Amino acid sequence: MCKSITIILSVLMVCANGRYLIKEDYRSPYIFVEDGRNVRVYDLEEALSEDQQELTHANNFLRVRRQAHGALSSNPDGTTNLMAKVPLSVNDKNMLSAVGTVSGASGNGGFKAAGGGLAWDNVNGHGASVTGQHIPDFGEQLTAAAKLNMLHNDKHDVTAQAFATRTFPSNPNVPNFDTYGGKVGYTYDDKVGASLGMQHTDLFKKTDYSAMGNLNLFKGRDSSLDLNAGMSKSVSPYIPSSRWEPSAGLSFTK
Repeated sequence: MCKSITIILSVLMVCANGRYLIKEDYRSPYIFVEDGRNVRVYDLEEALSEDQQELTHANNFLRVRRQAHGALSSNPDGTTNLMAKVPLSVNDKNMLSAVGTVSGASGNGGFKAAGGGLAWDNVNGHGASVTGQHIPDFGEQLTAAAKLNMLHNDKHDVTAQAFATRTFPSNPNVPNFDTYGGKVGYTYDDKVGASLGMQHTDLFKKTDYSAMGNLNLFKGRDSSLDLNAGMSKSVSPYIPSSRWEPSAGLSFTK
């Protein structure tokens, strides 16, 4: 079953950016599984939110990327994350795409999470998506997300995003629960950016706060290399001492 899902998603170029994490990822909410590990649950939409803007204005004419678009990253344990977006329908103002993820692909048919769904993008920078994700030996997740472009000109871009994730554990003893949150991001000249985010899980009475920045190191015609760095903090009555934790990494998009 795992091998079949991986093959299908690879053919469609739908891919992933999620993984099991021992420490909280400052960009994503997480869920608490039975063995005490944290698993990232907002993989797909976060990957999509970092994607290059698909619909842009150039000299008052609409320019639309019609080909498939994907990204590849690696994890410290040697596994791979894949993400891709395949346009299904495009007109002068909107684009509907098939999207998906494969997280922690081991190369032998195994993976830590896989998902897919539909995403809508508007020429003005707005968008929405509905995605599902399967986590082996845990259960399923359903995420609805939206983004609103609040400001865009030649140098400045401000975008707000929000999401809600519902988890359906395969173990009947683990309750369903919701995670929701959002962030506001600013980008200058398509090279330097920063964002502030918050996410909350009622079941654990836990709120995660994040502040991150990114710097574009290289941008080609159809590829981009970025440096990402940030800080995160979790607040919960179950966490006696909470402090800001740093995180950094490189991402390549093609």
